[in-house]
Amino acid sequence: MPRQRRFLFEVLAAICLIAVPFVLPYLNAAPNTVNRILVWGLFGLGFDILFGYTGLLSFGQSAFFGTGGFVAAYLLTRAGFPNVMLALVIGMAAAAVVGYLIGLLALRRTGIYFAMITVAIAEIFFFVEFNPLSEWTGGENGLPGVPTPSLNLGFTTLHFTSGWSLYPFLAFCYFVGLVLALRVVRSPVGAVLVAIRENPLRAAAVGHNVWAYKLTAFVIAAAYAGLAGGLLGVLQGFMPPDAFMFDTSGQLVIQTAIGGRGTLVGPLVGAAVWLFLQDFLQATLKLGAAWKLVLGLVFVLLVCFLRQGIIGGIKGLFVRATTRAPAAAEAGSAAPQLTAEEEQRAAHQRVQREQRQVAAMPAVHHADASFRGPILQATGLTKRFAGVVANEGIDFTVRAGELRGIIGPNGAGKSTFFKMLTCEIAPTKGKIVFEGRDITGLGVTDVCQLGLTKSYQVNQLFNRLTVRQNVEIAALAELRGKFKLDLLRSVASVPGLQEQVEHTLALVNLGARADAPVSELAYGEKRRLEVGLALASSPSLLLLDEPLAGMSPSERVETVALLKSIAKGRTMIIIDHDMDALFELAERITVLQEGRLLVEGTPQEIKRNPQVQEAYLGGIHEVLQHEPA
Repeated sequence: MPRQRRFLFEVLAAICLIAVPFVLPYLNAAPNTVNRILVWGLFGLGFDILFGYTGLLSFGQSAFFGTGGFVAAYLLTRAGFPNVMLALVIGMAAAAVVGYLIGLLALRRTGIYFAMITVAIAEIFFFVEFNPLSEWTGGENGLPGVPTPSLNLGFTTLHFTSGWSLYPFLAFCYFVGLVLALRVVRSPVGAVLVAIRENPLRAAAVGHNVWAYKLTAFVIAAAYAGLAGGLLGVLQGFMPPDAFMFDTSGQLVIQTAIGGRGTLVGPLVGAAVWLFLQDFLQATLKLGAAWKLVLGLVFVLLVCFLRQGIIGGIKGLFVRATTRAPAAAEAGSAAPQLTAEEEQRAAHQRVQREQRQVAAMPAVHHADASFRGPILQATGLTKRFAGVVANEGIDFTVRAGELRGIIGPNGAGKSTFFKMLTCEIAPTKGKIVFEGRDITGLGVTDVCQLGLTKSYQVNQLFNRLTVRQNVEIAALAELRGKFKLDLLRSVASVPGLQEQVEHTLALVNLGARADAPVSELAYGEKRRLEVGLALASSPSLLLLDEPLAGMSPSERVETVALLKSIAKGRTMIIIDHDMDALFELAERITVLQEGRLLVEGTPQEIKRNPQVQEAYLGGIHEVLQHEPA
């Protein structure tokens, strides 16, 4: 974001919050409704970080909303605590602690199972509030007599009582919460959370501790819920028991969906729509209990016609309006179609240009330059799936700086072998040593941090992000480690990040496409980006699973040349079915058949090996008969 626009959002939010008490009274807006909107908007800020940015749908936020509210209310009523602000902070901290403990359990599962666990947690807290803890929570009566805050300025004391008098206090709390939430989502942690939402498998594979970041988002959401719950008690003068009800969590989800998730202000807008309509339907139209039916229909229509919510719809219109003119101009001046020969020549020119750029850049390497000996050594590697043997007794050694190829017929166990080498799956038997360290029991995140990374056979990208953001996420894992709580710094301030991103983009010939969304890339460009994500952490050993799969002839020429450039000063292992390309690239070839090591040797030795020709049923032999001398 440009420096002059860095605080534009915060300034606009402050102006809007200041203008509300001067504008809305003329629209007959009830101050109590406006104050409730701020409380729900604050509640929604944390939930949007959890749901909108991290992709975790929780139906248990009422548990933390009630916990923070009742802790603060108990301190202010029955415990005689004198300071309202401090009581709210204590309630928020209590909710965060409870969120941490619940997160340890709930985040053991994903998807629908995670959502169902949060539903169960909400119901448990509701039962506990009404029964075992009713002596402290007041049971059905709640906790009445919650005082409003006051602020001693020395020369005078400000009392925030009710209505518009309480609005400045709630607006200030919401603004502080919004500023902190913005800092979080703009931080490296926020970038990782978005990556987890888009593709948790790849986020882990590039070196991020996905579970720890999910727990962080869960605790943040719980803390926001706890503060909002305390403010609800202050607003109403008592802490109601329905704070723990499942209906509270349901309303939060609906309001976030209406306003637009992943926008931070979406929950506030959704709360405004929900609460103003509720008041209008009940007070003005006198619908009584039927207001829920009408609001339900409104919600269905909004979800059907504004799938990204109100804020998401407005953003979409703005983006289309700002990109229509450049797109039209681009279409009007479209370049003529190239012939196959011209396209191939252009590909060679692009490769040469990128290679010159890469040669001029300082190399960034993860590897320990002092390491000597085999960089990777697998001994007796075996994998069984319920009695089915995928790999058996494979001994495999790769020297530092070597470019090794792996081939084999379909079903030979190549992909399973790769997954064991990168610790995506654990071997049934055997040992894997990387740079002298036994990594057999480690996970994919840990071995990536050690410098062993992999590209996938089927693209595993962060599809709704730009090319640059994809590479940044991978580079952040090396520069920050697998988990770091730098919540209040910007992504751009991470030392060395931009240099590493530019270096990686140049390596894979995507510098000109850095700001394009991944969804707009051609297939060959996506394959190169797939390799780029593995390269961005500067690995000492790079494993590429069919990097040429599905490419056109011109794309293959370009990618082979790029792989040659990438291989300089690196250790690489490549699986691919393009024999000509692999024999051109690799120094040694390993052949697998039926999950076992068949033979190893130089490309020339493998070409002439009768066992290999027999394994491929003559397929290789026929091809090799026609190769040029």
